[in-house]
Amino acid sequence: MALFKRKQRLIGKPGDFFYNVETGQVEEGPQSPGKNRMGPYATRAEAEHALETARERTSEWENDPRWASGRPREEGGD
Repeated sequence: MALFKRKQRLIGKPGDFFYNVETGQVEEGPQSPGKNRMGPYATRAEAEHALETARERTSEWENDPRWASGRPREEGGD
């Protein structure tokens, strides 16, 4: 049993939208621990598409020739 329980801080501000990866729900303002959230997003619609946006960005990164070898290549070099 821990002597001191760490107080959970919720980072974010009212008016920001977050996607909760555990519940699959969009939250307005900081309601859940940061480890369970993606965001902040400016709008509810952006937060609703958080997983799709992450998939697109991952795909772009995986297909970027600068990262093909697992590390960035120098610009202008082979």
